Order: sequence, then structure tokens, then C-alpha cells
Amino acid sequence: MAQYGLIADIGGTNARFALAPLKDFDPASGLALAEDELVAVAALNGAEYDTIGDAVRAYLAGPAADYERPRHAVMAIACPTDRDQITMTNHTWAFKVSELRVELELETLKFINDYNALANSIPHLGDDGLIKVGPGEAVPGWPMAVTGPGTGLGLAGLAFSETGPVTLETEGGHAHFAPTDEVEMHILGFLLKKYERVSIERLCSGMGLENIYEALCDLRGVATESLKAPDISGRGLAKQDPICEEALARFCAIFGNYAGDVALTLGAKGGLYITGGIIPRFIDYFHSSQFRARFEAKGRLRGFVEHIPTYVVVSKQPGLLGAAAVLNHRVNKQH
Repeated sequence: MAQYGLIADIGGTNARFALAPLKDFDPASGLALAEDELVAVAALNGAEYDTIGDAVRAYLAGPAADYERPRHAVMAIACPTDRDQITMTNHTWAFKVSELRVELELETLKFINDYNALANSIPHLGDDGLIKVGPGEAVPGWPMAVTGPGTGLGLAGLAFSETGPVTLETEGGHAHFAPTDEVEMHILGFLLKKYERVSIERLCSGMGLENIYEALCDLRGVATESLKAPDISGRGLAKQDPICEEALARFCAIFGNYAGDVALTLGAKGGLYITGGIIPRFIDYFHSSQFRARFEAKGRLRGFVEHIPTYVVVSKQPGLLGAAAVLNHRVNKQH
């Protein structure tokens, strides 16, 4: 009978749970894992539970009730995980991992950053979970980079060793924004009046698209409407508003410039993988945008980045899949 471990992908609104098969494998050969091997997949509304322990117990007693109670667990969460005390920044849950492990009667419990999970999902995504943008082919064994605009801008790397993958957790989304022309210099100047410093996340995220729109209204002498990111992208795609069109185009270009810098920094010949909820909404437009041209525009290092492939991740549950991969590597090392 197959043994399963508990995995979770916990966000500010939903807590997604599943059971993942625990496999015997040789780390040198690699772990074979697919999304369709996850069972009892369920999403719980976090607001309905006072504590994370309550949510886990509800999942185990409900969707996972027909399976043997898991002894090992890995949970991805959108906040720092380097300490025993975890306090969610976008939820009321706060807890100690050591106490939660005892409370849930688990032998092992590990919390990882959400981008750690996303990075570990990449080697296990099928062709239907990725959409390629531009040229290039991934070089086996080289690092991969995972980044993408959503509520914020996350970034992680994945390197490889004889004992398995090594995740590089970063806060690269908070690096400084580097303008490349006079329009972007104006955007920077506009945002410096609004923020103490301007990180790339201030432009490549949901709020980032709104910031770009407001800065362009200021530059073009147009009255600013109170528009949210979906409104701006919607109007831009429909060609209903020239400032929204320009904002969306500039958003893709700036993200391309940043993504190229990431590829250079991590030596990501294994590919750069774009996650987050924004880009998949306008994937056809993204293909024809300046993203890839800016990604490759690295002067003397153009020859390095132009061969690096870029993909948009469209898998349904990459966070759970990545947590399952981390779980298997942890349990396998203990045997």
C-alpha cells in the first residue's frame, strides 16, 4: 500500500492541501513526480479557521479521511520560514512549528517559503504546465530561476548537486529598479516622491502596474483615474485607453529587463520560469510584447542570455507539487 505525506500551499485567502506519495529513489538519478500523483487535493478558506491546526485537522478529517494518517509534512507559506515562530503577513495565523508538529502528531514537519516550493516544482512540470516565450533551450544541470509578478514579486533559484536539488531563497524582488530610458527615469522620479526607495517590486507586481499607469498619466499630462491592475490591463488589451496601453507595454518591458538581470545573476542556463497570477491573463499579448527583447538586451552579455529559454508556468498546483518534491527529498535522506 502506498504511503503518503501531507503537503500544503498556504496563502492569505486559501490553504490548499493534498497527500503526496512517498517514493524510494536514487538522488543521483533524480525524483520522478507528477501533479496527477497528488491525491485528496482540496482548498480550504483560511478565514473559516481560527488556527492553522484547525485547518489541517479539518482537511485530515474530511478530504483525506480515507487515507492513512500521514507522519511527515511539508507546507509552503507566503512568509519567512527561517525561524520556529511563523507569523503570516497576510493572515491572522501565528504559530510555532515545533508546537504544531506535536499538536498534529507528526514525526516531521517542515515549512518552506512559497517560492522555494515553486522552484522545486519546475523539474516536475509536464509540457502542458509550461508555455515557452521566445527562443533558447534549457541546459541540463544548470541553475533555474523562478520569478513572477503577482501581489508582490518573488524570486528563487534552483541548483543541482549529487544529493539532489538546492534551493536558493532570495528577496531579489526588493532590489532597486534600474531605468533604461527617459520614460523610465520619469517613472522612477515620480515614484521616489511616493516611496523612500523604489524596488523592482514597485513596478513588477499588481501595484506595480498601477504605479506605472499613474506615472505615465503624470508624464503625459492626463488626469489619473482610480484604476486597479485588472482595469488597466483590460483597457490596455482592448485598446480603450492609450495610457493603459502604454502602461501594459512598459510593464512587460521593465519585467523583461529585470528577468534578464536575474538570468545573468543566477547563471540560469536551465531556464527562467515565470509564475504569479498576472502574466497568464494576457499570455498572447506577452508573446508579442517587448519582454523577450529586453530580456536579451544585455550588451556584451547578449550572447549569454539570448540562449536562455523563458517559460510561463500555467500548471494548476505548482506550489503543492514543489512541496511534494521537497517532502520526498527530506524523507528519502532520513532512510
